Amino acid sequence: MNSIKQNTIEREATISGKGLHTGVEVTLTFKPAPENFGIKFKRIDLEGEPVIEANVSKVKGTSRGTVLKDGDVIISTIEHVMAALVAMGIDNVLMELNGPEAPILDGSAAGYVKTLTQAGLKVQDANREYFEIKRKIVYKNAETGTEIIAYPDDDFSIDVMISYNSSVLHNQYATFDSKTKFAEEIAPCRTFVFVRELETLLKNNLVKGGDVDNAIVIMDQPMELEELNRIADLFNQKHIEVNKIGILNNLTLHFDNECARHKLLDVIGDLALIGKRIKGRIVAKRPGHGPNTEFAKLLQKEYLKGISESTAPEYDPNKLPLYDVNQIKKMLPHRNPFLLLDKVIEKGVDYIIGVKNVTMNEPFFVGHFPEEPVMPGVLIIEAMAQCGGVFVISSQPSDGDYSTYFMTMDSIKFRKKVVPGDTLVFRLKLLSPIRRGIANMRAIAFVGDTVVCEGEFMAIIAKTK
Repeated sequence: MNSIKQNTIEREATISGKGLHTGVEVTLTFKPAPENFGIKFKRIDLEGEPVIEANVSKVKGTSRGTVLKDGDVIISTIEHVMAALVAMGIDNVLMELNGPEAPILDGSAAGYVKTLTQAGLKVQDANREYFEIKRKIVYKNAETGTEIIAYPDDDFSIDVMISYNSSVLHNQYATFDSKTKFAEEIAPCRTFVFVRELETLLKNNLVKGGDVDNAIVIMDQPMELEELNRIADLFNQKHIEVNKIGILNNLTLHFDNECARHKLLDVIGDLALIGKRIKGRIVAKRPGHGPNTEFAKLLQKEYLKGISESTAPEYDPNKLPLYDVNQIKKMLPHRNPFLLLDKVIEKGVDYIIGVKNVTMNEPFFVGHFPEEPVMPGVLIIEAMAQCGGVFVISSQPSDGDYSTYFMTMDSIKFRKKVVPGDTLVFRLKLLSPIRRGIANMRAIAFVGDTVVCEGEFMAIIAKTK
């Protein structure tokens, strides 16, 4: 799982079983896929054999399972197979199904792990891409008491805590990291349901394929044997018994915290829908498919934001600038040696891109530092601020002169030193529309493709004449 290379499977493999909610017998075939293909499902039972990408943007339902939908095409209860793929290090695979739902098997991911193990692992040439958590990201749902938090970390790990108002299922905790033996410790853990939920689920057209062989069924409230048998008849199941700990049919738990481990399994599968491997620590309190996928959307948004921000603007030194230094001098009051912006190469409705060429002749290199010249970080910030000033002033009406005065600077980070010979390229983007003379902007400075500095600025615009 820690390999930097992408993986697919060596050969095709097939698994069959009924769907938990539809009760329909389904066959799922894993097929090798090329580099950067990702994980996708194909409905071979439908006209045109449509394909759905396993992506959180396609999630259209989370009632007792995660459902993907694209147009009229649906694939449901995908969380267990997704968890197996991620935990086994598989990046690229096509899954062909002849029905609307992945097989529930015994309610765990063990069958999928076994089948994928038989398919073998094939290392590919392309490198695997990771989403590195760089800041604390929080999801909360006050109604359910759910809280899921992502923290920066060099590895992928998950801590899950569950809590139910139940005399049988008490508070439980489970954890997963790179040292966890997923096939033995997480994959066999089965889904669970309370007896009191069953009739309602059935009335909502769910769990048609549910039985005591593919779920841990928990009775935590007194119930007459006659009522238990009535529910069994609804599911066309044999009459059931209850043991002393409230588990039906004397089922033996694999682990004392099997329910928490299964919730952890679900979290792994649902977060796989981000489409990238995660480097970070996830702490989930009272997770569920709805909160899991909402949190996955937050993470995906953060990832896409990072991709767009961390991609350096294209800079062609042969291209005529939008504003040269003489035009900049008409907008800014700064002069030598404090004019730190050489040109502006692009400007849009809410962004600007500027350039500063750093030479050994900069006066600050005389003392910073004589034997190891490094551009002071405060001057990098000043150069970015000047670029922002050009954006703001050039956006004002032409009925007077304006100046910008910076009020706050937040989240300033220096990533790499800037030295003589470097060309700094700044990209500044409005965080919100300019209102009442206040501009909020995010700034990033690049040297080549590398981010060297970033931060957020708030400035006030004042008319001077």
